[in-house]
Amino acid sequence: MAPRTQPTERQRRLGAELRKLRLAAGLSGDQAAAVIDADRQRVSHIESGRVDVPRNGLYNLLRSYGCAEGPLFEGLMAMAQHRGKGWWDEYRDVMGRPALDLAELESRATYIRNHEPLVIPGVLQTADYARSVCETFDEPDAELDRYVQFRMDRQRILERQPGTPYHAVIQEGALRTRVGSPEIMRRQLRRLIEIARLPHVTLQVFPFEAGPYSGVSRSFSIYGGPTPALDTVRLEQAVTSTILRDEEDTHRYRKLFAKLSELALPQVDPEAKPESHDGRDSLTLIQHLMYAS
Repeated sequence: MAPRTQPTERQRRLGAELRKLRLAAGLSGDQAAAVIDADRQRVSHIESGRVDVPRNGLYNLLRSYGCAEGPLFEGLMAMAQHRGKGWWDEYRDVMGRPALDLAELESRATYIRNHEPLVIPGVLQTADYARSVCETFDEPDAELDRYVQFRMDRQRILERQPGTPYHAVIQEGALRTRVGSPEIMRRQLRRLIEIARLPHVTLQVFPFEAGPYSGVSRSFSIYGGPTPALDTVRLEQAVTSTILRDEEDTHRYRKLFAKLSELALPQVDPEAKPESHDGRDSLTLIQHLMYAS
């Protein structure tokens, strides 16, 4: 089989982890190739995610690298099993590789933590809100419909059973920025309250009065892996995104998110009785903005 030209994030991550383990073990590409009865070029393709490694070959490589048991071993073996197409492959005709990788990351994550300073997170958007956002892309209506549907399909991670644990800290400015008509914004804010009823969803608002903090201008998401060593961070920019895999980076962003959550208003709890709101909280602020819009 010819090497693939556009490996997925999962394939690239598995290959990168194998390369890291090989180098840590002090083995050359030729030595690794001998373990799986292949040549050095094939090892290079495996480490770049361009070809798959059979389960037995992966097991033998991990053993030779001194990783024959434990959470990392189990996580990498599980990662290799996630082959085949996902629902996102139906959108290859309109969505680029970064968007497809995002859908795969969300689908495979053991948990998701999301900080969004500018807009409502994609997995929480209504169709009308998503369309209003996507209209800025200036694409034909047919492609715009597909963009919106792709965003709606990403929400399967919250609707499936069991749902993926999801925790979002949303900046107050994102809630106040009008996207579409006032009615679209009201329905979007109502949607946040409704989705917060799901037991695996935690929503918090980071208010203006919380003051400046180094992380408030960064849009980022953390995707839990089978073990913390396999966590992934995705940084969003205006027209591109950056993936961070290094353990120091992922640890730093876990700490950053924890600090943002600590400074944010208490989470949305739609079931709480009105008298329990003894101060400003996320639900009260969202309701205020919903009725004021």
